[in-house]
Amino acid sequence: MTNAPADTPADTPDERRPSGPDVGPGSPPARRRRPGLKLIALAVLLVLAAVGGVLYWRSTIWESTDNAQIDGFIFPISARVQGHVTQVMVDDNQYVHAGTVLVQLDPKDYEVAVAVAKGNLTHSQASAAALKTTVPITSTDTTSQLITAQANLENAKAGLAVAERQYERAQAALREAEANDLKAQDDVTRYEPLAEKDEIPQRQYTQALNTRKATAAAVAGARASAAASLEEVAQAQSKITEAEAQLRSARTAPQQVSVQRAHAEAAAADAERTAAELQQARLNLRYTTIHAPVSGLVGRRSVQPGQNIAPGQQLLTIVPLDSSNIWVTANFKETQLRYMRPGQPVRIAVDAYRRTYDGRVLSIAGASGARYSLLPPENATGNYVKVVQRIPVKIAFESGQDTEHLLRLGMSVEPSVRIR
Repeated sequence: MTNAPADTPADTPDERRPSGPDVGPGSPPARRRRPGLKLIALAVLLVLAAVGGVLYWRSTIWESTDNAQIDGFIFPISARVQGHVTQVMVDDNQYVHAGTVLVQLDPKDYEVAVAVAKGNLTHSQASAAALKTTVPITSTDTTSQLITAQANLENAKAGLAVAERQYERAQAALREAEANDLKAQDDVTRYEPLAEKDEIPQRQYTQALNTRKATAAAVAGARASAAASLEEVAQAQSKITEAEAQLRSARTAPQQVSVQRAHAEAAAADAERTAAELQQARLNLRYTTIHAPVSGLVGRRSVQPGQNIAPGQQLLTIVPLDSSNIWVTANFKETQLRYMRPGQPVRIAVDAYRRTYDGRVLSIAGASGARYSLLPPENATGNYVKVVQRIPVKIAFESGQDTEHLLRLGMSVEPSVRIR
C-alpha cells in the first residue's frame, strides 16, 4: 500500500470553497458580508433616531410659523400751513435723515404776518404800560378827592350853622323893629288927636311921626336883612348838598381804582394775545420749511414745485427702517400660545436674504385677527365649525442688527419662539 506524502493535506482550501458562478477568486466569504449590512442598517436607524429626537426636542422648545411679516410705522408728511411750493428736495426711495429739509414753501406772506404781529405787540404793550401807571395815580387822586370832599362838607355844615345863626339874629332884629314900629304907630295914633287940640306940643307929634318913619324903615331893613340871611341859609344848604354829592363820588374811589385796574389788566391781556399771535406767526413761518421727522426712505411723493397746497394735505411718506422702529407681526395658532410669554427669545428667518435675526416677544394681541377684521365672523345660525384661530404676536428685533437697512415692511419672515 502506498502512503500519501505527509505534507499534502487531505482537504485543500479550494475544495472547501463553495462552487458556483458567483464565486470567484476575489469574492469575500458570505460570513463576512452579512455583518457589514447589519452595521449599515444599524447606523441608518441611529441617524433616523437622532434626527427624530432632534425634531421632537425642537418641537417641544420652539414654536414657529410662516404666517408672519415685517411691520412698522409709515409716517405721512403733510403741510401745516397753506402755501406755494417753491422747492422739493427729495425723491421716491431716497434715504433721508431726521431733520432733512423735504419741501420748501414760499415764506413771503408769513414774513409779512410776522411784521404785522410785531407792530401789534408793540402797540398793545405800550397801552398796557400806560394804563398800568394810571392805577396808582387814580388811587392817589381819589384819596385826595375823598379828603377834600369831607373837608368841604364840614365847611359847608359850619357855614350853614353861621348862616342859620345870622338868620336867627335877623329874625330877632325884624321882630324888634316891628315892635318898635308898632309902638311908633301907636304913638302917632295917640298923639295925632292931642296935637290937633294942642294938648301936646306940635314938636312932640312931629317927633312921633319921624320915629314912626324911622321904625318903618328899620322894619324894612330888618326884613331885607332877614331875607338875605335866609338866602345865605339856602346857599349853605346847597353847598352841603354839593359837598355830600362830592363825598359820595369820592367814596367810590375803590370802585374807580378797580375799574382802572381792570382796564390795565385788559390791556395786559391784549398784549399777551398779540404776543401769542406773534408766536403763531413765527411758527407759521417756520412751518413753510417741512423737515423729516424721522430717518427713513421716502415714498409716495405727490408734491411738485409750483403746486399750491392746503393744510393737512399729504405730500409724501417716510418709512423708518431702523430695527427700533420695525417689528414682526406673527400670526400663531392658538394651540401654539400655551407656553408663549413676552420676553422670550426669537429667531427670525428672513426669506429675502436667507438670514436669521435675533428678537424677543414683545406682546400678544388681545384678540384674534378675525376679531380685528372689518366684519367679524358670527355664528348666529348655529352651524358651527371649529377652526383653529390665529393670534397676532408682536416680535421686536434686537437693536443694532440691521445696520445696512436691508429689512423692508411687508417682507415675509419665519419666526421661531423658544418657549422653554
